[in-house]
Amino acid sequence: MSDAKSQKTKKPINQNLTVPNAMSVFRILVIPFFAYFFLKGNLTAAIVALGLSGLSDALDGMIARHFNQITELGKMLDPLADKLTQGTVAICIAVHYPSIWPLLALLVLKELVMLCGACYLLKNGKKPCAAKWYGKVSTTLFYIAIGLIVVMDGFMKVSESTFNIASTTALVITAGFMVYTFIRYFGVFREILRSTDGKYDLNLPEEMRAKKERTPKN
Repeated sequence: MSDAKSQKTKKPINQNLTVPNAMSVFRILVIPFFAYFFLKGNLTAAIVALGLSGLSDALDGMIARHFNQITELGKMLDPLADKLTQGTVAICIAVHYPSIWPLLALLVLKELVMLCGACYLLKNGKKPCAAKWYGKVSTTLFYIAIGLIVVMDGFMKVSESTFNIASTTALVITAGFMVYTFIRYFGVFREILRSTDGKYDLNLPEEMRAKKERTPKN
């Protein structure tokens, strides 16, 4: 009798309270620490902060799939953390390395357009596009390009000609893949917006309150 009563009084838990979602929030919280360390000239601490962010970005998707913790909120938090991190890193780097301003402008334009598209989908009761493989590759190339610039100038002290060739090559490749990524995401946006398939429908307030019953303990 008491067991049955205890099961009835147990409150449902929010299914958005997952490790992958916490990792996405962690990546957002790390951003100001990276900016502070980098702008203060503490490159080692800045790289450590960015490395932790990148590691959590690589692991959260695997954890979500392996433990069946994929949520609609997580599909929105993950790319949001990516965009905020990329934007902050690009701005910080651009303060010291004017050569990346064109990449920064392209990044800001791409992310603003995609953010407006996501807001438009939400307003129309549609799910924004989850992160795709080409988005992840674009993010990886971005970090490689920025990391290469910082390491060559801040640690290796390579010659000016080597620095210019390597940094320009990395930035051009990254910018090209950003354009490709934007085109692919734009196609997905159009597909979602025009689709009448219920799998794309989303009630955001309900999703934020998403509940699931606690599993009774034996």
